[in-house]
Amino acid sequence: MISATVVGNLGRDADIKTVGNTSVLSFALASAAKVKGEKVTTWVSCSLWGTRGEALAQYLTKGTKVAVTGDLSTRESPKTGKTYLEVRVDQLELLGGGTRDRGERQERPPARTGGDEEYATDEAGFGDLPF
Repeated sequence: MISATVVGNLGRDADIKTVGNTSVLSFALASAAKVKGEKVTTWVSCSLWGTRGEALAQYLTKGTKVAVTGDLSTRESPKTGKTYLEVRVDQLELLGGGTRDRGERQERPPARTGGDEEYATDEAGFGDLPF
């Protein structure tokens, strides 16, 4: 198992689907870098399983910058032969952007979620510090 951290912007609004009895939040992150003077964009497909995905879906809109950590894998398309990167998300941190509203007033989400823990951010931007 390879663990990876990816920081990027959502290329589209996150999608929720149901697989069996479990919900899955899917989204794609774009991360740009310069290679030999040219801009290269790498796309990573992400999935967040369970109720955390349901709770975060409203905040993951196109343009939102996030950091995700999770298990990295690849898959090859049988049609095109292209290789795609995928991350099964364990932790997610909202970094800003994604100002488009989905029609309802949104309360501020936890700044970072991971495992069974949630980290809330106070109004000044400093999280609950353990010391």
